[in-house]
Amino acid sequence: SSDKRRLKVAGWRSARSIILRSNVLDCSLPQYNCRLDTPLPDVPFVRELTNQQRALKEKEKGDWRSLTKEEKLALYRLTHQFSYAEMRQGSSEWKTVLGEWLLRRHGNSLGLVYGPVPRTLTPDWTEKQTQRMIDMRVNPVHGFSAHWDYDRKQWK
Repeated sequence: SSDKRRLKVAGWRSARSIILRSNVLDCSLPQYNCRLDTPLPDVPFVRELTNQQRALKEKEKGDWRSLTKEEKLALYRLTHQFSYAEMRQGSSEWKTVLGEWLLRRHGNSLGLVYGPVPRTLTPDWTEKQTQRMIDMRVNPVHGFSAHWDYDRKQWK
């Protein structure tokens, strides 16, 4: 009994260590998001700074006139992934969507996508199906059979 208990505890501990080591996103913590409607993210884009980035952050605390344009841009990139101009820039995804749509549309019209026309759409089959529906008097008030004259055996 005590051996079984030790195995259960050992199994629980190993499972717990696997869970703790896994790279699971904790949604209770603030997350970085790069969106036009949230101009100031809750957390910076780069969370773990390198030595060069730390030195730049220290230099930021001083006079900003001593910073070069490249250093100011590097500081901006530590906080934000993209600028507004980059976020508003369009993508070429519309070309792919349009190409797929055209391929599917023309593929369907040529019968290349779905293969041959099913036999239920042949004129002979539809004629037999129509006659069967008339014989069964399908929906005689407002539907199919309401348009058939049963005395003269022709469409009204």
